[in-house]
Amino acid sequence: MRRLWLAALLAVSLAAAVPGAAAGAGGRGRAGAAAGTPIVAADQATRSVYVLDSDRREWDAQGDDRGVLWSWSADGPQGLEDLDPATTWTNPSEVKLRRLGGRRYLLTAASGGLAAVVGYPDREVYWAADTGEGNAHSIELLPDGNVAVAASTGGFVRLYAASAGPRATRHVQVALAGAHGVHWDPRTRLLWALGSRQLVGLRVGGTPRDPDLWVDRRVELPTRGGHDLAPVLSTPGRLWVTTRSAVYQYSTVEQAFVSYPLRSRISGPDVKSVGDDPGGRVLVTRPEPGHSCAWCTTTLALYQPDGTRTLLRGGMYKARWWSADRGG
Repeated sequence: MRRLWLAALLAVSLAAAVPGAAAGAGGRGRAGAAAGTPIVAADQATRSVYVLDSDRREWDAQGDDRGVLWSWSADGPQGLEDLDPATTWTNPSEVKLRRLGGRRYLLTAASGGLAAVVGYPDREVYWAADTGEGNAHSIELLPDGNVAVAASTGGFVRLYAASAGPRATRHVQVALAGAHGVHWDPRTRLLWALGSRQLVGLRVGGTPRDPDLWVDRRVELPTRGGHDLAPVLSTPGRLWVTTRSAVYQYSTVEQAFVSYPLRSRISGPDVKSVGDDPGGRVLVTRPEPGHSCAWCTTTLALYQPDGTRTLLRGGMYKARWWSADRGG
């Protein structure tokens, strides 16, 4: 009897630990998800963010698919009506998972200007703002609770005093032409940002309610058109950097671009997002030829081991492993 009781207790504990096991009203969730790290994707076809079971080869978010573990959209009764999501939630692009104060948050931004930090799995909005018409392309949550946003056509990286409240708009910004990516690195304690020609390390100062921001390091890119920026989780101290024509790794320790495994296969033009899990499995998003959206795809590429994952009738832009690891 004692063995049976212990086995039952272990089964309940494992089910509770599954990342997609809980979901509130207005989205999806299921119990008993696979043990593999899920994938989060920004789908422009449905104006939604999906957390997906990575052990499945195919998902149908517009049907009754148990492979969709959780979803969120700024449309509908999300308490964001004051930010005009019909306009500002156009073309959701960035998606990330972060932790703050023992809680998990979805970070998301859309080209229309909406940037948001949303509780996972409860969907309570920690902070959200309309960043304007500068094409908000990436977002990051800092350890002090403030939020950074990179806007490409706006040519800026802003640091919002989000710790002051859910609609805090006070911010400081630095100019960065073609700003596309932003990532807080706990190892260097710099906010790294990627522009069209430079990778910059930004130093954060001041106080949470009155922050300051300035450039501490500048690195010229090997090729033009910087796009995606993410930590290399299998090799701490490195950053994934994509440009219009290639995929690189930058070592913050060596302060140089360095070689990496499978570079000849992973590197290529127009990669919209790239990342790996701590075990080294790489996830890549590239535009799909012939897709009705020129920068979208229905299919994600995996390496080490190789494979693909498909969102039926999807229009994915960026996709990432559903991991809060910052690569420190």
